[in-house]
Amino acid sequence: MSNADTGAGDNGPNTVQINLRLSEAFLEDIDTTWKEQGFNSRSEFLRYAARDAVKHPEFSREGWKQIAASEHELRSGSAELVSREDVVEMMGRDEDAE
Repeated sequence: MSNADTGAGDNGPNTVQINLRLSEAFLEDIDTTWKEQGFNSRSEFLRYAARDAVKHPEFSREGWKQIAASEHELRSGSAELVSREDVVEMMGRDEDAE
């Protein structure tokens, strides 16, 4: 397990600058997302996303793809929102057991 301080900001004593290669289209998506989500900067958003991926490895790549596809469907109007109760029912879980 890492002892890295994933909560350090840009000027924290343990921060390291890295280089990352992304397609222009993906970078445009990232820029749109961080602005829409209210982050202060691209770096802040990417730190948040990386921290989330490390702290919650149970979210698989396939799971993230499904989330992204669902989000796209919702934004494009080709899907409808469902309630929490509907999701619990679809999963066949007892809501009281949570």
